[in-house]
Amino acid sequence: MIKKLIFAIGFMMAVSVSAQKTSDKEAVNAVAEKFRLAMISGEKPDLESLILPELTYGHSGGHIDDAKEFVEKLVSKKSDFVTIDITNQTLNIVGNTAIVRHHFYATTADAGKAPGDVTLDILLVWVKVKNDWKLLARQAVKAEKKK
Repeated sequence: MIKKLIFAIGFMMAVSVSAQKTSDKEAVNAVAEKFRLAMISGEKPDLESLILPELTYGHSGGHIDDAKEFVEKLVSKKSDFVTIDITNQTLNIVGNTAIVRHHFYATTADAGKAPGDVTLDILLVWVKVKNDWKLLARQAVKAEKKK
């Protein structure tokens, strides 16, 4: 009887953990999509609601923005994303941290310049704070050329 009870409790805990992980994955995917849309809109409240004050935002050219600089560049249209397409996204959750990788293709109109194209591979690090996922780090690298 005790063995059956222990098995049942263990099974329920495993199901609960699995359901939580699925729920977290759905939440991270949703917040990543909100982040993509906020980068296009450049709306300050939307951007600030998705990031931590400690954000480190690495560009493919080596420059690193803090949270304030990241938001200001998008709000002022110094960095202006007209479109952003995300493909090949992967997601791994470890505790309260989510690691998201994807291919990023965007058209830009930075500071009123002629339209440009950006093709990058991105790493995002999201942290669960209370019940919300917030962006802690982002790093871009130039996408590997296809052979």
